[in-house]
Amino acid sequence: MRKPTIKDVAKQAGVSLMTVSRTINQEESVREVTRQRVLKAVDELGYEPDVTARSLRGTQSFAIGLAYDDNPNANYVLSMQKGVLAACRERGYELLIHPYDASAPRLVEELCKLARNVRLAGLVLTPPMSEDPALLSQLQAANIPFVRIIAARQEPDDGMPCVYVDDHSAAYAITAHLIQLGHTRIAFLWGDPQYHSSPERYQGYADALRDHGIPLRKKFVLPGTYVYEDGFRRARKLLAAKEVPTAIFGSNDEIAAGVLAAAHSIGIKVPGELSIAGFEDNPFSRRAWPALTTARQTTSEIGRHATLRLIAELLQRTPPGDPIQIRFTPELVIRDSTAPPQTNPARNNSPA
Repeated sequence: MRKPTIKDVAKQAGVSLMTVSRTINQEESVREVTRQRVLKAVDELGYEPDVTARSLRGTQSFAIGLAYDDNPNANYVLSMQKGVLAACRERGYELLIHPYDASAPRLVEELCKLARNVRLAGLVLTPPMSEDPALLSQLQAANIPFVRIIAARQEPDDGMPCVYVDDHSAAYAITAHLIQLGHTRIAFLWGDPQYHSSPERYQGYADALRDHGIPLRKKFVLPGTYVYEDGFRRARKLLAAKEVPTAIFGSNDEIAAGVLAAAHSIGIKVPGELSIAGFEDNPFSRRAWPALTTARQTTSEIGRHATLRLIAELLQRTPPGDPIQIRFTPELVIRDSTAPPQTNPARNNSPA
């Protein structure tokens, strides 16, 4: 079957080709009743605009770039891509996905070259690039539109558009949950320090301990990275000490899954002898045994709303449809990996 054309849409909707074009380009001159009729015809016919041709014919670009660090976990990247792509399809844009080394010395030059070569309308930036003030300032100076996805407790007042995730409040809720179960010896395993999410989650943990009158024990706080193997290594270190924690909070689900594997490897029962919590609610948390208590981070929706905000900035008007959400707070999800601590105190567990 041949692909439907803009002429087919115009015929089915009973409007001119110009009206279809104006509707697809989200021009405000189209009446709402007409816009809905055109969109209905587009949906029924399965019409997909040729975004490349539209960009070449006019001055407006219809391509969005998603730039992300090439070292994060795959689950985060896939969920982010899904959300950004959904927003692009909603608004008639194409998506270009491009991984980068966030530590590369010529990163800004690479991003600028990408934007020029493929005539990007703008960029969706993910951490840690989105949280680098120097990089953002250079992109502004190069007149490249962007939106940031960042970890923060409130929207920054620097005028740069963003969608922000309140990791602090979610980490506070996880720690408070462990405390309410009766835990006072709660360890915390950091993620990569260059991501703002790491200090935000740590501070949520520390603030919850303080507010509940529990001293923060430095020996229970270990630096590291957002990977499974690092969670395993640090958990073995904690569980081999003279005084062991009764609960371990990993900064993401991959770390927490590593902690769970470490506990299993030396015969520690979860949650009977050790409670474990993660963060993000990725497949690691749901497929683990027992399933992990975590904070559900709606990564795809975060990506979708960030893209909608970028497009709104490009068009300099609020797009039709649902309102753009700027603030996200991951939601506590309680599963089988957390329970009240046993009444018997610390014991020494030597690694096998």
